[in-house]
Amino acid sequence: MSDTFASAKLFAITFLFWMLLNGALALDVILVGALVAGAITFFLGGSLHFLSGYRLTGASARATVGYVGYFFKELVKANISVARVVLDPALPVVPAIVKVRTRLRNPVARLLLANSITLTPGTLTVEMTDEWLYVHWVVARTTDPEAATDAIVAGFEKYLEVMYD
Repeated sequence: MSDTFASAKLFAITFLFWMLLNGALALDVILVGALVAGAITFFLGGSLHFLSGYRLTGASARATVGYVGYFFKELVKANISVARVVLDPALPVVPAIVKVRTRLRNPVARLLLANSITLTPGTLTVEMTDEWLYVHWVVARTTDPEAATDAIVAGFEKYLEVMYD
């Protein structure tokens, strides 16, 4: 990917982020957003590699929206599950560190996966080695790597594979 394309992509994404945060289509908001996005691109473009590999396609945009929706759905489900375990002493706590596999090759996609798992209550990514993630699971339903991968990783991966190379 050329530096010009990478810079244009960084500008577009930071500008879009600015506009989404602002929520207004006023001329002054657009001009300041373009100025801020341009400054970020000019001064920090060489060191901001967090966008490397993100596809700028309609499918990746839909996958991003789907990913955010899926993450929030899982976040709510996990919060309810952990709250039930905390509030009802009769429910079993079955902690385990489970080994799960990811098909993701892009390092940013792997980072997003690991962070999404960690941000979901009841799971914590402890280590990432090659295609394996080691996840502490408060209420482990299984320790089988394939079943744990299906339960923890598969939903996130479905979207991340579309979003990243």
